[in-house]
This record gives sequence, structure tokens and C-alpha cells, in this order.
Amino acid sequence: MGGEPVKQSELLSASLPDKPPAFGHASLSLFPFKWDEFIVLNHGSYGSLPQAVQNSCIKLSQDIEVAPDLYHRRIIRPLMREARAKVAPVVGAVADEVVFIPNATHGINTVLRNFEWKEGDILIGFSTTYGAVSRTLTYIADVSPHPVHYTIPIAFPTTHHDIIETFRSHLRQLPRKAPGEGQTIVAVIDSITSNPGVVLPWEELVAICKKEGIWSVVDGAHSIGQHPVDLSKTLPDFWVSNCHKWLYSKRGSAILYVPKRNQHIIKTSFPTSWSYASPSDPKEPGYPEPPNFVAQFEWTGTIDFVPYLSIPFALEFREWLGGEAVIHKYCHNLAVKGSHAVAEILGTEVMDQTESNELTACMTNVVLPFPSTDKLNIAQKQHLREFIETKLYKEHKTMIPTFEHNGRWWARFSSQIWLELSDFENGARALLDVAKALGEEIKRLEALGPDELDLLPE
Repeated sequence: MGGEPVKQSELLSASLPDKPPAFGHASLSLFPFKWDEFIVLNHGSYGSLPQAVQNSCIKLSQDIEVAPDLYHRRIIRPLMREARAKVAPVVGAVADEVVFIPNATHGINTVLRNFEWKEGDILIGFSTTYGAVSRTLTYIADVSPHPVHYTIPIAFPTTHHDIIETFRSHLRQLPRKAPGEGQTIVAVIDSITSNPGVVLPWEELVAICKKEGIWSVVDGAHSIGQHPVDLSKTLPDFWVSNCHKWLYSKRGSAILYVPKRNQHIIKTSFPTSWSYASPSDPKEPGYPEPPNFVAQFEWTGTIDFVPYLSIPFALEFREWLGGEAVIHKYCHNLAVKGSHAVAEILGTEVMDQTESNELTACMTNVVLPFPSTDKLNIAQKQHLREFIETKLYKEHKTMIPTFEHNGRWWARFSSQIWLELSDFENGARALLDVAKALGEEIKRLEALGPDELDLLPE
């Protein structure tokens, strides 16, 4: 070993066939699925690890355990730097603007908790902001000095044009201070929302923020691997994305992008690293000096670094498949075609009703023919979701997220390279079966009092 980094490309190539199979069911052989036991239609929630990437991760883990001290002291950091150098160009960044974090929520929290909030500052989110991120905004507003949390409503179906105009309209209503009074306004913007799974006009929203003097924090949890991203053109102030969702790396692995112009904002990693540079530190050699953005995130404690180091494996695997554009095209086209097939079987409609399918990358949303749940409380609706999940798991061997939005229930499908149109159609039939069983369950829930929730069946 000799303290030299392993050649990661050699690990992956040993697990790959000579050439990739065609997309569709032929590509199932590339993943460790047991298709007769579980049909993977919900890639978007937790990602899917290719067998070749998994094999490479196992081999790397084994190498680390041969000499843990050597790897953690001498080899991990060079490998991390190599991994950052490989993933940064995929999103139009340079290596020293990108660091690894466990997941997108972790990254959003890191950014928001590094701002020095004052009374009168403003946090902006949307009604479609991811739950944990929305609650983070609420928490920051709940504690001193209590910046104000504003929520901009978005109701689908809609269009990018209308979202942009709604954003502009709400910004005009903000209680803004006069220039020079030091007011901080931060907008958290999804590039692709989670539920519903919809592409927002995030690049245009970032441009509006820039013009209005508002900090833009882009939650790109679903972005990398699902649609093209060029941060060198969009220039958000901060951006995060999960690599384990759509890029095929091992979970949990994500990247946080902070351009050099804003790295002074990120005074500390989360948790705080040995490399934190305090204003009270002695000004002598050996103490870290700001800005030391990358150094802080290289080591925030002993963890399993293999998920971060799996990102080059995932990138090489995707290049072997044919590259980003080829993957995006197949998955997008199947998502569009599949959503209409599902809607036809369910007798409903798709969420993306635009001619250009501008709301769709590789996730798609369809109205469900479910009875009304207006009379149910929050706990009862949560039970209903568990009821739906259980029926899908046990009787149809699959998982399809269902959720309420804009007064209706929807299903979100994730398109991937191993899926075909028939998989969407089979998923629709499973949901149709679920819909038939919901009527009696909803009636039973409506008959229960709030004190009888503990009587709900397992």
C-alpha cells in the first residue's frame, strides 16, 4: 500500500461487463434488485446503488479495514480531493467550491445556521419546501433574534411563468428596510421539489434574488443526475444536492457548493471541525486562518467516508452507460409517456399539463381517484398513508409515494433506466386496487373520535 491512494477506476472496471445493456428491463442486471420480490418504482426517495458501484465500495471498505490508521491519516484526504475534483465539473463548479456532506438537509442547515441573524431579517420558503427544510426555517424564526419566516404558496398544476410572477409579487410585499440598514433576506429555492416531484424555474428565481439583493440557497436535493446543472451560469449563492438519489453513489452522500465569493459566510462546518478559524485565535503559524472552507469539511469527525468516495465510482458507471445526456433523455421520455399511461388507467390527469413538459425531469405526478379525506385529522391522514403503503408493499410488492396537494391526492413515479412503460402501467393498476379499498377505511376513520386513535389497526 505504501500510503498511496488506491486507483479507484480499477475497482469499478473489475465489476463491469464489456458493454452496457439496453435501457429497460435488460438493465435490471446492473442492480442488486430481486424483481420477483420487490419492484423498484420509487428510486427518487433513497436512490439505487448499482452492483458495480456496490462491489467497489465493499472492496474499498475492506482495504480501509486492513489499516484504518493509515487510511484515515494518510489516504482518505487525497481520495476526497480527487473525488471533489471529479464531481465539481458535473455541476459547473471548481473543486474548491464543493465539499461533501451526508445529505441535502444537512447542507441547508449548515448554510442557514451560519448566517448572523438579526431582528427584522427575513427567511423565505415555499409551501412545497421539503418538510425538514421548512421546519428548519420555522426553528430559526422561533429562536432569538426571531427573523421572520415567510411562505410563498405554490399550487399545482401551474406553469413556470406563473411561479415566477408569484415569486416577484410576494417579494414586493416584504417589509424591507432602507438600503444600508443591514437587513438579511434569504430565499430557500427548490430546483426540483420532492412531493410533488416537479422542476421549478429555479434559475430564473435565482436571477430575481440577485437583482433584488436577496441571498439564494438552492435545495437541489434531486438535481444532480436527474437534469443538467451549470452553476457557473446560474450563480446561486449556495446550492446543495444529494448524490445518492439520482447519481447512483452510496447513501448518504451529497455535495455543498459555496462559490469563493461567499465562503466567508460559512464560518463553521456542522459539526464544527478542528479547522475552525476563530477570530480569537493567536495570529501565529499552526492556527487555521479564514477562509478555510474546504479544510473544515474534510474532517468533521470519524465517519464512514466510503459513501463520499463512491461518487467517482458512480460517475464512471454513468459514463460507461453512455453519459448524462443519454440517461436524462431515456428517463425523461419514459416519465412523460408513463405519466399519461398511468392517468389513462386511473381515469385522472397528470400534474404537468404544459406543452413543453417543463415541470418534468425524471419524476412525474398523477391525480389519484381517492375518496375525499377532508373530514380526517392529521393523525388519521398519517394512518391512511401507512394503510396505502402497507397495501402496496404486501399485495403489490412495490412502493409509490402518495400525498395530498391542492385538495387532491397524487402519486409520484420515478423513472429510471431499468424501467419500461409496463412498469408504470402495473403501478397504476396497483393504485387502482388501493383506491377501491380506501372507501371503507376512510369511513372507519371518520367514525373514530380523536381519543380512539390508539385503536387503529397495525
